[in-house]
Amino acid sequence: MDAHDRDRAAFARARSRVYGLLAAAFDGDVDALADAMAEDAFGRLAGHLPVDLEVDALARDDVDAEALSVGYDNLFVVPGPHYVPPFASAHAAEPSAEQFESDSPYHQEGAAGELLGDPAAEIARVYDRVGFRPERGDGIPDHVAAEFEFLSALAAREARLTEQTDPAPPDVAAADLRELQAETLSRLGWLDAFDETLQERDRAEGVFAALSRFARSFAAWDARELDAR
Repeated sequence: MDAHDRDRAAFARARSRVYGLLAAAFDGDVDALADAMAEDAFGRLAGHLPVDLEVDALARDDVDAEALSVGYDNLFVVPGPHYVPPFASAHAAEPSAEQFESDSPYHQEGAAGELLGDPAAEIARVYDRVGFRPERGDGIPDHVAAEFEFLSALAAREARLTEQTDPAPPDVAAADLRELQAETLSRLGWLDAFDETLQERDRAEGVFAALSRFARSFAAWDARELDAR
């Protein structure tokens, strides 16, 4: 393996770790989030991004994991005045072409925002192309944690293929995996609406608002980096 391949593999591994952390954090793994905050992982990563990000809320070594868990539930699990649906279908600009049944308290039939709407069906078809089944986000295909989990898995597989250490037969090339990552990132435009809503509703400690802003900025930067490489 030459220096170019080593660099590409290292870049893919680093990206996989970042997306893995984001997937865990948006899936409610407050211990992983607290550890990253204590290590100032987000601050160090933000230093590599071409935008100024306010990450002070993500750089603390005195995190109360229980309070963090309650904050996560209030925002992403328990419907209420601060609830922000963590999946793309809820932030779709247009209603789905078909009607979906949903017991979600914010769902209005025929309007944008149903559970398991068109964005879920579309990203599920992308997953099927490489046999991926999300474990994060309760298995909801367009949950933010599931989509970041997918990007983490693709980047990790790209690194193994580039290093020729993947034990599975190479049924897909590393270049194809990079294309699939770029396509997936292009589907994350809904993070803009997700982030803007979180900025309004997470004003207490602001941990998840800062996390969302970081995730949105990182995904945009990564899309540009993939294109450049």
